[in-house]
Amino acid sequence: MKNTFLFLLLAGSTLIACNNQSKTYPSGSDGWLTGTEEEKFEEVASQLGGFSRTMIEVAYRYSELYWAGQDENWDYADHQLEHLVEVLEDGLKRRPARAESAQDFLQHTVSEMEELIVKEEKVAFLEGFRSLTTACNACHAREGESFIVIREPEFRTSPVRF
Repeated sequence: MKNTFLFLLLAGSTLIACNNQSKTYPSGSDGWLTGTEEEKFEEVASQLGGFSRTMIEVAYRYSELYWAGQDENWDYADHQLEHLVEVLEDGLKRRPARAESAQDFLQHTVSEMEELIVKEEKVAFLEGFRSLTTACNACHAREGESFIVIREPEFRTSPVRF
C-alpha cells in the first residue's frame, strides 16, 4: 500500500511538473510562430500593430465608400460602411484609449450614413459623406492628430469599377 501511494505521488508530481513547463513548440502554417505561449501572443499582437494599421484599412474603406456613392452602387456602399465600422471596432479593442473619441462617429455619423445609403439618393449621400469627412477630422483633432486632414478622394486607387 505504501509503495502504491509513493508511486501515485511521484507520477502525479511528474505530470504536474510537465504540465507547467512553457510550451515552445512552433505553431502557425509552416511553424513560423515560435516561443512560449506569451511570446507567441506578443508576436501576433505586434504584427496586428496599433491604430495606424487600423487607419490604413479605414482609409481604404472610406475611399471605396465615396466611389460607391458616386457610382450609386448602394450595395457596395453598404458593404464598405459595414467593414469600415468592423475594422474601427477591432482597432478600438487594441487601443481602447481612443474609444471615447470614436463614440460619436460610431453612434451618430455611421447611422446617418446607413440611412442615406438606404435612401439611394446620390446628392443626399454626398452631403452626408461630407459630414462623415468632417466627423473624421473632428475625431483626429480630439486625439491630438489634427495634422491628419481627411478630404474627399480625388482619384480611384482601387481596381473595382461599377
